[in-house]
Amino acid sequence: MTEEHIVKIAGELRINVKQVQVTASLLAEGATVPFIARYRKEATGTLDEVAITAIRDRLSQLAELDKRRDAILKALEERGQLTDELKGKIAEAESLTVLEDIYLPYRPKRRTRAIIAREKGLEPLAMRIFEQGNMDPATEAANFVNAEKGVNTVEEALAGARDIIAEMVNEDQTARAKMRELFLNKGVFASKVTAGKEEEGIKYKDYFDWKEPVTKAPSHRILAMRRGEKEGFLMLHLSPPEDEALSLLEMLFIKGKGLPSQQVKMAVHDGYKRLLSLSMETDVRLAMKERAEEEAIKVFGDNLRQLLLASPLGQKNVLAIDPGYRTGCKVVCLDKQGKLLHTDTIFPHQSEKATADAASKIIGFCKQFQTEAIAVGNGTAGRETESFVRSLGLPGSISVIMVNESGASVYSASDVAREEFPDHDVTVRGSVSIGRRLLDPLAELVKIDPKAIGVGQYQHDVDQGALKKSLDDIVISCVNKVGVEVNTASRQLLTYVSGLGPQLAGNIVKYRDENGPFASREELRKVPRLGPKAFEH
Repeated sequence: MTEEHIVKIAGELRINVKQVQVTASLLAEGATVPFIARYRKEATGTLDEVAITAIRDRLSQLAELDKRRDAILKALEERGQLTDELKGKIAEAESLTVLEDIYLPYRPKRRTRAIIAREKGLEPLAMRIFEQGNMDPATEAANFVNAEKGVNTVEEALAGARDIIAEMVNEDQTARAKMRELFLNKGVFASKVTAGKEEEGIKYKDYFDWKEPVTKAPSHRILAMRRGEKEGFLMLHLSPPEDEALSLLEMLFIKGKGLPSQQVKMAVHDGYKRLLSLSMETDVRLAMKERAEEEAIKVFGDNLRQLLLASPLGQKNVLAIDPGYRTGCKVVCLDKQGKLLHTDTIFPHQSEKATADAASKIIGFCKQFQTEAIAVGNGTAGRETESFVRSLGLPGSISVIMVNESGASVYSASDVAREEFPDHDVTVRGSVSIGRRLLDPLAELVKIDPKAIGVGQYQHDVDQGALKKSLDDIVISCVNKVGVEVNTASRQLLTYVSGLGPQLAGNIVKYRDENGPFASREELRKVPRLGPKAFEH
């Protein structure tokens, strides 16, 4: 964290330098975003979670930029290529893209056509042609014909010179910046079906012959096309109108209409088609992927927040059903705290006798366990099971509610579920999860990897690290917004409280089990390894 970074972030977010400075210091001390937003408002000038998260993420980006900058400077210095001018350019680079463009001409590369031409001694010829002065390229090239160096004809000499110029065009910082802008503003995505994959890739039929401007392509279509390409069903390309790209480069590099300029024009066209267009397509496709991922992750986050903050049913006796056809419906009865009281399996979607037996069991369970609400999972056979339950003529005081069961199977096979229900199989655990989601969505869903909750499309196509970070932020924000009951909260729920983690959360639960409920906040200080900083949080 440097003073430059602080000033830069303040300018970008249009907030006071002091606010960024204080926030950065608190983050460096281990304070979480919700803690800073809620309990350090006076210090930060009432910054909200969005601003604090933006400061945290930008600090991380700038640290990565500095890390790459240092690596490039070190590499250039070791190879003896670092000049004061180059050092200044690298120091001023404000993005990884600009930094990599500056470094490109100096980056170690495989033997390109330009390198081979330089080895043949053709660089002086290339530079004279590139100047586009009053000279005849063919006459000049004759001086470079040398069989020993592998240059047998004038045309070979000119071709080598053009290869060098083409690489210069590709590595020119200004040309790359303007070309990148053209690709971003006027680029077009074009996807076609891979030959012979029409039937196998039918789910991508919308993209078998598709064109769409980069500026208008929504994130879900970009991710869908990329997935189709990755699976081998689509061929995807991105490019602007070629005549505009070539015209832009000609304006940058061609100085006249003489014979040298004609050679430069040939080299510019070759440089664009063979090198620059491919490089820009890669860069801009990556930029579009990152943009699409950001939008998709934001949608995931918004959906997850709504799910976690859904109104809890409260403390009620619940009967939960995980629906199914062939294997039947797994039924569990829970008390007001979500404790498992009874489990059974019914078969309401088979024979008349099995349906009648299932009806008798449900009615009996409702009376025996004083059921106040019935939760029905929304998976396979969910609607049919809901209709069956509603047809039983149960008392009007018993609510029948469909519950999103996404991720219940993930929970049921997890270490957390095995720890909670070591003597029950995965079907029972899944049913319990469905019932508890109705009682308290937040407390139950925090036990599941956010990615498994099914809150968005294409979660496997986006950057998994960025997705996890974003969804974890949402969970932490929700938990700290709602708060937890320290005497009943699970270890998983306590883990997301500011200042705690898996270790301290486990210690709190263990202390609670051994010593009974906490009588006061101060008693938390007695928990092993819960120091002053964690207690403050």
